[in-house]
Parts: sequence; structure tokens; C-alpha cells
Amino acid sequence: MKKAAALLLSAVMAATVLVGCGGGSGSSGGSGSASGTMNEDGTYELTQINIIVDGTITATTDAGQAEFIEQWEKAVSEKLGHDIKLNITQLDHSDYSGTVSRTLTTGNPGDANYPDALIMSANMLRQYQTTGLLWNLKDAYDNAEFQSRVTLPNVNIGLRTADGKQFGFAPTYGNGCVTYVKKSWLDAYGKTIDDIKTFDDYYNMLKFFHEGDPDGDGVSGKTYGVIAAGYGKMDETPFINYMPEFWQGAFPSFYQKDGVWVDGFQEQATIDALTRLNKAYSEDIIDPDTEEAGTKQAREKFFSNDQTTSEGVFTYWAGTWLRTLTDNMIKNGVEDELVQLPPIQEIKDTWGGYLNREAPVWVITDDQDGNDAREQAIFDALFDTMLDGDVVQTLWTYGAEDVHWSTKAESFVLNPGTDQEQAYEYADGEFHLKQSPNDPNSLWKKNHLDSVLVIAPLTNGFVNDDPLIQEGNTFFTENCVDAPAAASCDTLTQYEADIVNDRTRLMNLAVTGEITPEQAIEEYKASWGDISAQIVEELNAAE
Repeated sequence: MKKAAALLLSAVMAATVLVGCGGGSGSSGGSGSASGTMNEDGTYELTQINIIVDGTITATTDAGQAEFIEQWEKAVSEKLGHDIKLNITQLDHSDYSGTVSRTLTTGNPGDANYPDALIMSANMLRQYQTTGLLWNLKDAYDNAEFQSRVTLPNVNIGLRTADGKQFGFAPTYGNGCVTYVKKSWLDAYGKTIDDIKTFDDYYNMLKFFHEGDPDGDGVSGKTYGVIAAGYGKMDETPFINYMPEFWQGAFPSFYQKDGVWVDGFQEQATIDALTRLNKAYSEDIIDPDTEEAGTKQAREKFFSNDQTTSEGVFTYWAGTWLRTLTDNMIKNGVEDELVQLPPIQEIKDTWGGYLNREAPVWVITDDQDGNDAREQAIFDALFDTMLDGDVVQTLWTYGAEDVHWSTKAESFVLNPGTDQEQAYEYADGEFHLKQSPNDPNSLWKKNHLDSVLVIAPLTNGFVNDDPLIQEGNTFFTENCVDAPAAASCDTLTQYEADIVNDRTRLMNLAVTGEITPEQAIEEYKASWGDISAQIVEELNAAE
């Protein structure tokens, strides 16, 4: 196992970072791996669980995490009949996969900081599930109490390996990105969202956003058309989702095409995409901060209260993020409405719609003792209760009671004394979200699980009926298709980090005009052609 782990350490430093989440770092509850005792009947009684999470847990240390932990420990202990302590280590979004890699491959189960369970992207799961570091949870999943309430069984069935093993648990389906446009900027352009049907329409809109005066400050040429967290995310499946209009039918990684695995980075579609991106870059239509921007920097510049160098278009996660982006714009006094762009014709003609990513997953580490009792106990305490339909699932969905949400009578006002002032009043017994613990002028939205995306819905009637969130989720589900499955084989695991780094380097050089798109692909073939061919051969042989 350690040999595989050592190989993995060098291969996953640039692995997929989880997306669609805010920041938030730090840890709560101390450290230490799962502890407990083996009973005479062969069952394992847990007393402590240590988990590693990313920013998809929005109840961070400064936003009610202590209360979430306290209520989780109380609810789970009551369910299981004995006390369990929950330790959360929340890593920074920017280097989540790298930190996870170092933790898993340099530590051992039982070490003070070794996780018992953690969050991974689907791509990370494929990289780790062949190393022996993860526990096969198939039987536990099949026999889980929540199985009777599962409405989306294929989300987890699709995670299983060719020999029927399952190393990840997905409590929700994946979600994806849609393109948001500032309505006031679109109004200044003299168009409606229904007028933007083709790439030419889209590009001309971006061109106006740069060359015109869309923010109405009397100065033309200082704003940009679009910003993103990179021209393409070579280290983040599905790679093209932050600038889909430019990538259109390209997929710059290994994927199945007509049932055959290919290296999409070598295809003409990638050259065409880089050509479009280079044109937009050379005409200052793409915000130059895009090359180095992370998701946090990109979205904060989009809704900044200084719009003089901002952008009119930002492609980001669907559903809850329509509300989050809108609220931030309202709070900063820059915009009160975003409109969602339906997939342009070129995207419809190739993929068929925006790409719904493979779901992020939870995994359990395997202590390699040949006994599943400890791992099963972790599954029962952490995963089975996560979808109990009631108290614990509500904690994972909305956060802590009377901190993030409540059913008690109350009234409050957001942004009092401003044009964005909004009053809320609720009767006793009425479920509602509260003001965010770390921002009294924002309404809390969710904790970890999206109530619309979850595979087994809540049964207690607690529904966030926010119209913007409902609108965002409906729009995405009506305009999305499933993204290609992530590739996984031994040679890819060995070389992926270096391949990703080189693809990113070559992409950036081609977009900024230091080399041509054709030269970028030729250099890639010269460096990686043989390895790429070997990877494709392995992938196709495994089918």
C-alpha cells in the first residue's frame, strides 16, 4: 500500500480541487483519528470521528461551526445510544487536494491528524480508489437505513468500479455552472438575454461590455466582458465549465468519444477554443486577472462595489449561487438582478447543454487491519445519519437550529436604512433561515447538502423556498447534460500532475499570444504524445 501511496503523492499535487464553494479554513474540535472500543459481539463502538472537509461546509469556524458540531454530537449520540465526538478540520479551498495528498500519503491510520472520513471530488476518488487507502463501502451503502428513501440511486451506482466495489458516497448529485449576466449592463447594450443565441451574439455582447460604458459611469473602455477562474481549469473536472462559450465542444482532457477514449487536448476543437480565447484576450475582452484568479477572486471582482474594472459576465455554479451572487451585488449597491444565459447554439450542437459534473463524494479511510468493524461504525455514525431525513440531515442541509435556521417566531431586517433594506417576519412554527452568523446583512442559505440536489430528500417538511434558488436550480436542470466521466488508469495516475501543469502552461501561452494554439498542441504532443497514447491504450483496454 505504501508504494502505491508514494506514487500517488507525486501524482495528485495538482489534482482536482472541489468547486462551487466558498472559502473558509481552520479546524474545530481538536485532532485525532476515530477512537472507540471493540465489543464482545464484534461491533465497534465509536467515541470520536475526525473528518477533513473543504469550503462546501459553509458553517465555518466563524459562522456557527461550533454550534453545528454540538448539535450533531447530541443528535447522533441519541440515535446510536452512546456519545461520539466530531472533530472537523476545514482546509483552505486553494490547496485542498494537495493538503489531502500530503496527509494521506505521509500519515497512517491512528496518527493524531489522520482523517477517518473526508470529502473528495469524483476525479480525486478515481485517483485514490486504487491505492488501498480507502474503504470499500458498497455493502454498507446497500444496507444503509436511508436506502428506503433514495430517489436518485444512479448517482452512487455510477461510482462503482468494474469489479463492483464502491469507495465513495455521494449524498447529492453534482450540479454545474451557468453563465450569469448583469441585467443593467445588458440593458445598456440594448438587448435582452433572449437575443444572445450564438457565439457571435455572445462575443459582440462582451465586446460592448469592454468598449462601451455598461456601468454608466461616463467612461468607456475600462470594463471587461468576462472573468473566470482561469481560461480553462486543467486540474478541475469538467475543465471547460467556467468559460463554456469559448470551449464549446472541446474537452481538453481524456474522455470517451463515441465509446472510445481519446486525448481531447490534442483535438482540433481545443485548437479552435484556444484561438477564440486568444482573440478575446488580445482585444481586452477577457479580464486579464483571469489567468491567475481563483474562484473567490473572480466572483468578488464581479460583484465588487468598484465596477470601473469589473465585468458583465461570470460563469459560475447554479442554484444557490444565483442567490449568493445577487445578494452580494445588492449589498455592494452595484446591481439588483442577474439573468441566466441559456446555452448558446454552438454548445447545444456539441454537448447539448451546460455540463453537470460528477458528484463530489465522502470517503472512509481503511486502517488495513482486515476487520471492517471500525469503518462500518464510521459509516453508520457519519453517512447513514447524514441522510436520516430529519434532525441530522437538517443539520447538514441548513446548519444549527436557532443559529442558521429556526421555527420560532421572529423578525429581522437586512441592510437597514439603505435602498436594499429588506424585512422578514415569521410566525411560531414556521421554518425559516436566519441572518448569517458572520454577516447580519445576509440571509443564511445552506450548510453542506443542497436540499434540491440531495439523493434522499428531507421528510420533515423543512424546505428553503427561496425563489431565486428555485429559479437557479430549475434553469440548470432544464439546460444541462451529464459531463463525460473522469478517466482513471495507472499511467494517468502516475503522470497526471505533470500533464495538468503542462496543459495549463501551454494553454496560458496560447491564450496570451506567446505561442500559437497550433504550436501549443504540437509542443504537447512532442512532450506527452507517447505517454498520452499509453494512457489511451490502457483506458480502452479496460472497457
